[in-house]
Amino acid sequence: MKVIIIEDELLVAEDLSSSLKQIRPEVEIQCILCSVKESIDYFTQHPQPDLIFSDIQLGDGLSFEISKHIQFTVPVIFCTAFDDYAIEAFKANGIEYILKPFNIASLEKAISKFENLRKQLAGEIEQKYEAAMKALASYKLINSGTFMVKYRDRFVPVSFDKIALFYLESEINHLYTNSGKTYLIPENLEEVEKKAGPAFFRVNRQFLVNHNAIRDVIEHFPRKLKVNLKFTFTKEIMVSKEKRSKLLNWLAGNL
Repeated sequence: MKVIIIEDELLVAEDLSSSLKQIRPEVEIQCILCSVKESIDYFTQHPQPDLIFSDIQLGDGLSFEISKHIQFTVPVIFCTAFDDYAIEAFKANGIEYILKPFNIASLEKAISKFENLRKQLAGEIEQKYEAAMKALASYKLINSGTFMVKYRDRFVPVSFDKIALFYLESEINHLYTNSGKTYLIPENLEEVEKKAGPAFFRVNRQFLVNHNAIRDVIEHFPRKLKVNLKFTFTKEIMVSKEKRSKLLNWLAGNL
């Protein structure tokens, strides 16, 4: 099975590639594409594979935009990080997806389904893309910029929409992505807050959280709030009574 991965977070792409080979040793990863433009250029000059795994939000736009220039004839499994709006759009239009951080079981299930239904799913893929694009058109994607992190001997760009939160622990600043990756960063949270923009809220001295990462907030005595995220995170995120109203107003706003 020939597979192409479209993903601008290199470490996620490498993890996905390794996991695919683990469950399907015969899988051939033909290439990893990192942007809308690179994908369009590639598919203009090369045949399509058997299956595509694609992130939704790339550094230069939505991956759906590729289909405006390339008529896909193969199934695509979209990878998304807890974006309820996108998930509903996919469900409504019959497009398959897996949630980040993915695991072997979810990948196995997705591949098995496509092996069984490849012909039926591929036949109407162009119409499905168009319908999903319309459903997502009113969704305001925030944080289109990127944040540079150092990983081993290289620098890796991480787009702000893929960042769940920044946090301080033991006087060391961390970046935590939607896919569960943690990076150490040299910038302090005051510097990061200026770069991140209004989609991030400084809930306390320790945490700067992305609006899209928050599932809900609950009352916590006395008059404090506890922030619950859309994924497992072992550290408690508490909001003081002084910041309570500001946080609730920020959550209710239209970013």
